[in-house]
Amino acid sequence: MLLYIKQLVIAFFLLTLGGAALAASVLPENPDVCEPFMDGRVDESLLSGMLSAAEDGHLYRIQPGSSQVGFCVNSALKRIEGNFTEFKGGITLGNGEANNGQTLVLIRTDSLDTQGALVRSLLKGESFFDVEKYPDVLFVSNSFEWTGADTAIMKGDLTLRGITRPILFEVTLTPAKTGIITVKATATINRADFGMDKLDSIVNGEVQLCLSVEALKFERISAANTAGDGNS
Repeated sequence: MLLYIKQLVIAFFLLTLGGAALAASVLPENPDVCEPFMDGRVDESLLSGMLSAAEDGHLYRIQPGSSQVGFCVNSALKRIEGNFTEFKGGITLGNGEANNGQTLVLIRTDSLDTQGALVRSLLKGESFFDVEKYPDVLFVSNSFEWTGADTAIMKGDLTLRGITRPILFEVTLTPAKTGIITVKATATINRADFGMDKLDSIVNGEVQLCLSVEALKFERISAANTAGDGNS
């Protein structure tokens, strides 16, 4: 059971946060499973693996309603905390211990919510997230290493304001009910690495990213199940 849970978590962090050649008809009942990533920013083979996992019943989807994706940063006036309300992602589960799967997360920057209209407007503006020019934040993981019974280090690439940098998350697993995994992860980035180098004298350069994500197993509805009871 522990091995199964670890496979779920590894798959999740090797999927946060972009192969237009993939046919949308592969998942006709749920075309939005991979649609946010089908713009060429993510390697086509990763999306192909997600679609194949969905066909085999090994795809887990992030549940925005029960998940939180946010950040916090210190300023001269107060600690600023922000949360994004719109994000999508998926988890593929590999077949066997050697196949760790892949994880993708896409965040809509315009969904940023924080304390006060003035702070929110500043963070969405050109000096920081510049949401009009850069509407998305993309995370693609590439490795996952257990450091304890329920802790791990996850590495990947974060694309913010059109700039891609490596990132490292410290992860804690909270086992959940059957068909659901819950993972909390934190990472620290330097905002200047992503072109957000304004107001250095007021806003701290280090930003902490905080995620608490719940992912639900994707159940594909077959044509037989949607035909109704008339065939009985």
